[in-house]
Amino acid sequence: MRSWTDIWNGIKNVFVDFGNHWIMIFEVIFLFMLIYFVLKTLYENNAKKLIGFYVGLVLCTGFIALLSYNLGAETYYIFLMLLSLFFLLLFSVEIKRSIWNASKRTKITATDAASKTAVGARAEIYIASIVRAVQSLSKSNTGALLVLSNGNVPRDIIDSGIMLNANISNQLIEGIFINKAPLHDGAMIIYGDKIQAAGCFLPLSQKEFPKDYGTRHRAGIGVTEVADVSSIIVSEETGIVSVVKRGEITRYIDSESLKRFLREYYWKEFNTEGKKS
Repeated sequence: MRSWTDIWNGIKNVFVDFGNHWIMIFEVIFLFMLIYFVLKTLYENNAKKLIGFYVGLVLCTGFIALLSYNLGAETYYIFLMLLSLFFLLLFSVEIKRSIWNASKRTKITATDAASKTAVGARAEIYIASIVRAVQSLSKSNTGALLVLSNGNVPRDIIDSGIMLNANISNQLIEGIFINKAPLHDGAMIIYGDKIQAAGCFLPLSQKEFPKDYGTRHRAGIGVTEVADVSSIIVSEETGIVSVVKRGEITRYIDSESLKRFLREYYWKEFNTEGKKS
């Protein structure tokens, strides 16, 4: 095992002979960028537990490599790269999606203005229908759970309900959630301009919540913990409207706040040509 004196002398020599260690400096910068990208990917996909696990492995193996004669810097670099690639592969679909969306955004030109306006108008129609339906359900204390999908809803959740692929309308949304209707207890999956499915069963969050959070709230939170989606919840007991994103719930949502929430979803979901991303 290395002594602290050896470790300090090694660090000091890097700065004293800086010009001859430019390759190592480049490697350190590259590894810091790689670690940052992994942490950013995990954070954006609501994988907070994996963030702690990843950081713990990086620090522990780095400390061991620092003290050990047998594990040099090269071995640590290779381990860190393989570890980072493993975590990135876990979210390869999400990374591809973000890269694809970013590449499309860079192609936006002045000639896209008319198309952008058309897409915005279409999105506003869907938003208005959803807001009207949620307001009506809230006033009548009718429980409802809507999931805003971006194509990442697990297939078993979709298969647990009834496939609809119907156009979005406030009448259809309200009709599905009417008390004693066949599909009112499950969740509705909205994907872009369609009501993809209804009556779907969602995983329940295992976090601790206040007593007034029922199964519908736990399901609305739980689905955002396992998939990169958002949800809208209408309480059956109080009519309170809540929205959930990445496992975090916000309650007492009014119509304007709900519109902003939906606009954020639709501008991410549609590209400038009006097609799903």
